[in-house]
Formats: sequence, structure tokens, C-alpha cells
Amino acid sequence: MFVGHGLFAFAVVALAAERLGWSRSTAVRVGVVAALFGTLPDVDIVYALTGLVGIEPTTTALVDSFWTTGNRVHRGVTHSVVVGLVTAAGVALAARPSRSARSAGNAVFAGLAVAVLVISGPLAAVIVGAFVAGAAALAVVAERADVPSAGVAAAALVGLCTHPFGDLFTGEPPAVLYPFDVTVFADRVLLAEDPTLHLLAAFGIELSIVWLALAVYFRLTDRRLRDHVDYRAVPGVGYAGAAVAIPSPTVDVAYQFVFSVLAVGVLGLSPPPRDRVRSWRGATTGLAAVTLAAIAYAGAYVLL
Repeated sequence: MFVGHGLFAFAVVALAAERLGWSRSTAVRVGVVAALFGTLPDVDIVYALTGLVGIEPTTTALVDSFWTTGNRVHRGVTHSVVVGLVTAAGVALAARPSRSARSAGNAVFAGLAVAVLVISGPLAAVIVGAFVAGAAALAVVAERADVPSAGVAAAALVGLCTHPFGDLFTGEPPAVLYPFDVTVFADRVLLAEDPTLHLLAAFGIELSIVWLALAVYFRLTDRRLRDHVDYRAVPGVGYAGAAVAIPSPTVDVAYQFVFSVLAVGVLGLSPPPRDRVRSWRGATTGLAAVTLAAIAYAGAYVLL
């Protein structure tokens, strides 16, 4: 998953807010906050940047060192539902207007960092320190955006606690119940026995979530999704030729496929007059081009 974590949280929370009778503008703001919380657990990957120091500046060396270093802490403490619940409780307090509630929320954040220090040591504590600092900052941002405190709490809960399950299709499964020594998922969830088809299926889930989030946003802003996609997406089907032009991708070696198929999205901005760049039409058409490219590639891969 890349942006899917945040966009899934946005769609769920924004739709729920609308169904509860909140104004559409408020529903969008709450959804955006949920998206930010849904992305926050990946703050742990920042540690991977230390692996780039002193590495030979080649694509393969940089990518390998980045992920090798990052995997020391990635999908660990910040991807725990237990930690997510505690952090969401802290956010629920920190988002309230009273000073005592905010102090209690900060105490929850500090207590969580200390507990992780005792259980897992200084590296994990530094990671969770950045995590709770981000959560506290998002609570402040949400308050300044006039998001109701109940909405902030719900956004944190949904964003933080759904994130780990989106990672079940790629890489090592997250430590869902950290700090408890319980293995919930011993391995990634396979969508297909063929590793390339598994990657394509996971990519398809990601694209579906992006489309869902767009549909929700357009609904809440009184736009029609189909009005923002045009014929420039059609050439994306030409990406089928990549099935013979690049090595078959897998979850472990996916960057050539991911970067090249996402580059197809430029079709949505070509030619790039200002009205297309500044509007949703270019981005949505680009997404449609990427979607057609992924479908065409999958079809070609299966046939070949």
C-alpha cells in the first residue's frame, strides 16, 4: 500500500460523518484528518533514511539499503492496533477544549513512549516518540480546522487501527498486537499463487481505494466523477507492452513496474493547459490512464 491507507480512512470517516447528519464540508474535513492519521503509522520508515548514508549512489544499492534498514523498525510498534487504540485515546483527550483534558492526552502520549522504551528499548521509543508527536500535532491541526473533537477522535481511531490491515498483502505482516507476544498473521495474505499476479491484485486494491475516495469526495462536493475523465486516458492500454519490456514484478522487486505504470498518469495532464493542471480533470484522467494500464498489463501477462 502507498496512499491507500489514508484514502480508505478518508472514505470511511467522511461517509460516516455525512450519514450522521454532519454538513458535507465538515465531513470532508473530518475525512482529511482521518487520512492523515491513516498515513501516520508509516512515520517509522523515516529511520530507513539512515541506511542511505555512505551507500554507493546506484538505484539498486540505494533501494536495497533503504528497505533493509527500514525493515528493522517498519511495521512494528506504530502498526500495532493496541498502540493505535492508546494513541487514539490520547488524541480524543488532546482534541478537547479543556486544558485538563489536553494535559491528560499529553500524559497518555508520554506514558506510551515510556512504556515502549521499557519494553523494546531506545530505538523503538524514538520511533513511537515521533509517532505520538505526529498524533498530537494532527489533533492541534484538526482543532484549528474547526473539526469537532468527536470527529478527531473517530478519525484517529479509524485511521490508526485500519492501517495495519492494509499491509497484509505486501511484505512482512505487521505486529498487530504489540507488545503482546501473539502472532496474528504469520505471513502476508496471498491474493494469488503467482507472485506477479499477487502484486497486480494488491495494486488493483490500491487503485480501487483511490477511486472510492475520489467518488466520496466528489459526492460530498456535488461533482460527478464521470465528468472529470476524458479520452486522454485511453492510451494507457498501450502499457500492455511492458509485459515483455520489463522483468515480471513481484512484491519484493516492484519498483520498475510501479514507477513506470504511475508515469502513465502523465497522460492525464498532456497537453497540460493550466485549467487541466489546476482542476481535478487532469488528475482523474491520469488515474484512469494508470488503471487502464494496470488492467492491460495484467491481461498481457496472463496471455503471455
